[in-house]
Amino acid sequence: MTTQEEKALRAKEKPEFSQTLEPTKPGPAFVPAVDIFETDSGITLIADMPGVKAEDLDIDLREDVLTLSGAVLPPEEPAEQEVFREYNTGTYFRQFSLSEVIDQEKIDAQLRDGILRLTLPKMEKATPRKIKVSAG
Repeated sequence: MTTQEEKALRAKEKPEFSQTLEPTKPGPAFVPAVDIFETDSGITLIADMPGVKAEDLDIDLREDVLTLSGAVLPPEEPAEQEVFREYNTGTYFRQFSLSEVIDQEKIDAQLRDGILRLTLPKMEKATPRKIKVSAG
C-alpha cells in the first residue's frame, strides 16, 4: 500500500471540544462538523453527528442560543469484547447564536444516518420581497 493510499484510508479524526469548564460527564466531547446554507427564506444547518440516535440528541433553544448535544454510545453488545477501535464514543456539543431574523417557533430538526438537518426559517418581515407600485 502506497503512502497516498494510506492517507486516503485514514479515518477522519473528530475534533475534540476544548473545555474551559469542568466536565460533569466522563469521556471526550467532540465538536460536530457543520455546514450552513442561507436562502431568502431561511437558513439550513447540517451537522455531522455519526452514531447519535434521535433519543440521545438534545436540541435546546433559550435566550437566542441554539445548543446541540448528543451522546455516542459504544456499539458493542454485552457479550462482545473490544479488539480494535477507531470509532470514538463520547459527547457532541456545539452552540450557535441566532439572530432576530430567525422565526424560532418554526425551527425544524431531522436526524437521519448521523446527519442532523436543522431548518431555521426567517421571519416574514425579514424575507426579501418586491413591493408592487401602483400608478394612480
